Amino acid sequence: MIQDWEFPPMSHGRIPDITRGSSDGKIVKGDFPLDQVVIERFPPGTVVHSCNRFGVSEWTVIAKIETMLANNEPKLYFLKCAEYEQGRIMLEGEFRSMTELYKVAPNLVPKPHAFGQLNVSDPPTYYFLSDFIDMSSEHPDPVQLCTKLVALHKSSVSPFNMFGFHVDVLRGNLPLQTKWNPSWQEFFVDLFRGTMFLDQKVNGDWKNLGQLVNRLLTDVVPQVLGPLEADGRSVRPSLIHGDLWQGNIGTDSKTGEVYIFDASSYYAHHEMEIAIWRPQPGSIIGSGIYVDTYLKYMDMSEPKEQFGDRHQLYSACTALHAAACHNNLSFREE
Repeated sequence: MIQDWEFPPMSHGRIPDITRGSSDGKIVKGDFPLDQVVIERFPPGTVVHSCNRFGVSEWTVIAKIETMLANNEPKLYFLKCAEYEQGRIMLEGEFRSMTELYKVAPNLVPKPHAFGQLNVSDPPTYYFLSDFIDMSSEHPDPVQLCTKLVALHKSSVSPFNMFGFHVDVLRGNLPLQTKWNPSWQEFFVDLFRGTMFLDQKVNGDWKNLGQLVNRLLTDVVPQVLGPLEADGRSVRPSLIHGDLWQGNIGTDSKTGEVYIFDASSYYAHHEMEIAIWRPQPGSIIGSGIYVDTYLKYMDMSEPKEQFGDRHQLYSACTALHAAACHNNLSFREE
């Protein structure tokens, strides 16, 4: 899929042009028309009161839905919409990712409910529906976040005892190479090569980056990742979020519980999860305390003396993907 990937057009926060649906005999109010196909996904007896625009990204538009459940309990839902085939892949990947995470760690992610297509054909538009959690602006508690992540990484089980994922997933607007592979080293090489292909497609050639990446994958990766699977050692596939920058972590304003969302999941070496927490000026998640806290509860893989090299290698892959995703050459410098 990576070789044929076409970049999605900017949606610029465009609200889908659809007919407003009804609930309990009344048209659903709000500045975001709610499709009947979404209304039909709510639990029986749910009354939908309103649907209002809540935010946008470069490729999606988001709404908050206010409802009343059959037991008269108020309930909020989160709705994300995206256009074209790229939007379908993006939101299906997010739904499948969040579903797998929720199965293992229901206290870590908002509950996902549905994925599907709206009743609009120009352009074809898709949706992802989940619980809505009102997030505060405070920094996530390192201990709570990391202990929940460690529990996820330790308890998740790959269905084939391999690395990868069962559907295509996107980080940002670009796909990840997540074809199943029994070898972590081979999986990572394919992941990095796919990332390099996308970066060159977006940003073009830059200095001798292509040559350096090829040398990295052929000469450095075997030295850094090979020992993980040598001398009787093995790497256990762990389900990871896959894009755990600080914008995808929040704290429930009512309960103080830390949640993660907007996932691009796959089964990986668990240390890959924290590669995106590389040191960055002005970044809370890159301040070092989160990596240190994670390693307090989830020890480094053997050989431990190569953890720093692995962290740099994994970070290089995530930074290069960010360069391609955001057309930002500064990430290449990292």
